[in-house]
Amino acid sequence: MNSLVHSFLFNVYPYVCMAVFLMGSLARFDRDQYTWKSDSSQLLRAGQLRWGSNLFHAGILFLFFGHTVGLLTPHFVYEPFITPAQKQLVAIVAGGIAGVACFIGLTMLLHRRIFDPRIRLTSHRTDLAILIILWVQLVLGLITLPFSLGHSDGSVMLVLSDWAQRIFTFRPDASGLVALAWPYKVHLVLGMTIFLLFPFSRLVHVWSGLASVAYLFRPYQIVRSRRLNVPAGQTEPTRTLRS
Repeated sequence: MNSLVHSFLFNVYPYVCMAVFLMGSLARFDRDQYTWKSDSSQLLRAGQLRWGSNLFHAGILFLFFGHTVGLLTPHFVYEPFITPAQKQLVAIVAGGIAGVACFIGLTMLLHRRIFDPRIRLTSHRTDLAILIILWVQLVLGLITLPFSLGHSDGSVMLVLSDWAQRIFTFRPDASGLVALAWPYKVHLVLGMTIFLLFPFSRLVHVWSGLASVAYLFRPYQIVRSRRLNVPAGQTEPTRTLRS
């Protein structure tokens, strides 16, 4: 039974989460555009919000792109420049710093939501739930750091990369690679669950942020043309209605 659960979690569950993540985001944008936002509470405890939000967003963006590049980049791409052990050490140090910054920021945001009565009254239960899940995920990620230091040869990083690349290239039996300590397994499962919950939480506003960044680099400019091609300085002719 344990082997069946293990096979489902690391061989099937990733595809379930990814399908819900993509289709759910599209469906929510199509059906509930007015909920495609993150409710603001910046008028309350603005200083704590500013510090917490900046630390959290800077840390979570670094961790997201670091995990994406680190897991999905094939070994042969970086092998001429850096060994697996060196890459794992860089990931531990850089990820640890970003993880601590993100943890501090998220803890500050959670403290605002839970212990300020005014903010708590304006917070949705899903807001608190997703923040708590992210907080637990960060704790699990920080717990894995000592385990990774115990495998200084980079073997754990190679195993996780191989698993992620097999999942994204639809190769079977990826679950057989995840014979790791419990913090890694729980961290992976909870990370996939966050993608599963993404379309149903305030996290969907991430898509709007990405769209805003892409808008800055658009290769064209939208301008408003004048009606009837009337030159500047002249007024358009008026029309009168006859009864």
